[in-house]
Amino acid sequence: MSDASFNSYAANGSPEATRAELSELIERLRHASEHLPTEHTAHHDLKLLSRAIRELRKAFSVFEPYRQQRKVTIFGSARTPRDAPAYKQAEVLGRQMVENGWFVVTGAATGIMEAGHRGAGRENSMGLNIMLPFEQESNEIIRGDAKLVTMKYFFTRKLMFVKECDAVVCLPGGFGTLDEALEVLTLIQTGKRELMPVVLLDAPGGHYWRDFLEFVRRNLLDEAMISPDDMSLLLLTDSVEATVADVVSFYRVFHSMLYVSDRLMFRLRKAPSEKQLATINREFADILTDGEFALRDAPPGEPDDPEFATLARMQFHFNRRNHGRLRKLIDWLNAEVR
Repeated sequence: MSDASFNSYAANGSPEATRAELSELIERLRHASEHLPTEHTAHHDLKLLSRAIRELRKAFSVFEPYRQQRKVTIFGSARTPRDAPAYKQAEVLGRQMVENGWFVVTGAATGIMEAGHRGAGRENSMGLNIMLPFEQESNEIIRGDAKLVTMKYFFTRKLMFVKECDAVVCLPGGFGTLDEALEVLTLIQTGKRELMPVVLLDAPGGHYWRDFLEFVRRNLLDEAMISPDDMSLLLLTDSVEATVADVVSFYRVFHSMLYVSDRLMFRLRKAPSEKQLATINREFADILTDGEFALRDAPPGEPDDPEFATLARMQFHFNRRNHGRLRKLIDWLNAEVR
């Protein structure tokens, strides 16, 4: 099993469900469907619900065989020409991520999305296309591939983008790119999605994301609408090499996270020493509700897999608010634990 084996876990990080639990969940879906008030539910509402469920079922089936594979989602404009610096960056980014053992997921259209796939190659690319009346035909790299899903709704598509990836890189783009970048940051900031690297990648010497972050600092941070630690949830750079380093190094020691009852557990490739654990308890006590950071055994119900047997576990009672500080803890572990 690869580094991304935690993606086979439920969204809240709990261990894999038993057959009985899966049957119960399917029964709940059936029960909800059967109890829709037909006479009071509009036809278009039923069509939306039916289409969304079918789209997600299809997307789940396409991504399921690749859930053991680390994947980076690349966002950016479909209108970026092939000779633009940002296009060339996305192509290099796709190639370098594949060289590090990753797959590349994009919206499967032209521009930045095509460039990411071109760099990654068809074999290492996955696509989530959207049905639009203009400019959204799938690019020539991924077109006709079994790893391409075409969706009608943006909300189901965005769910898959974030659910099925281990990192997000945003290059310059239009309203859609801004929407995708801000949704990812919102989900991470609020703990609705486990922590992962988010990189805002400008063209060399560019100012698209630099200007955006200046707006964020002046209007969100300075007005106390976000906290200073929230800025730790992202990286601004115009370097592909820095982007790849940030994404790959995030998983150097940190492997994954899950909640065990009300406690957060980090899976780590190497356990911190007693001295390092003491430092963590001193420097990061502010994110604890009570108790302390402590090493623990694997929780019951984890897959019987050799990779999991090699991982250490650090458990603590996280306050579920300071996700920027939680990211700093991961960065500390990746830098200090050798």
